[in-house]
Amino acid sequence: MTINEAQDELIEDFELFDDWESKYEYIIDLGKQFPPLEEQYKTEENIIKGCQSRVWLNAFMDGDLLKFEADSDAIIVRGLVSMLVKVLSGHTPEEIAATELYFMEKIGLHQHLAQTRSNGLASMLKQMRTYGLAYQAAN
Repeated sequence: MTINEAQDELIEDFELFDDWESKYEYIIDLGKQFPPLEEQYKTEENIIKGCQSRVWLNAFMDGDLLKFEADSDAIIVRGLVSMLVKVLSGHTPEEIAATELYFMEKIGLHQHLAQTRSNGLASMLKQMRTYGLAYQAAN
């Protein structure tokens, strides 16, 4: 599945809900279903700066593909980071660094998240792109 196909799938999932209360519940459900990050990766160096909640992001190469694992101590943030992992994990560093994410705007996340959560989401995305650029430069 391409990055854009994953984004389109998320957009379709959110179109099933009529109001933002239902969409928040769906984000929380995504967080509950998201596999936890192994404790060995919950380190200071894996914490994403700029998030109100604690968010850990582990990145690693699997062949030519950059994969992400993440976790948060806040359930709604786990849901948000799970969406980013779903969209970006398992693609080449070049694809991750160059992609334009549009699903957040199409879903309406920025209009409905508190400013601190929106800033945190931007920090998560920035860190994932930074990993993409770093792994791209290393090759």
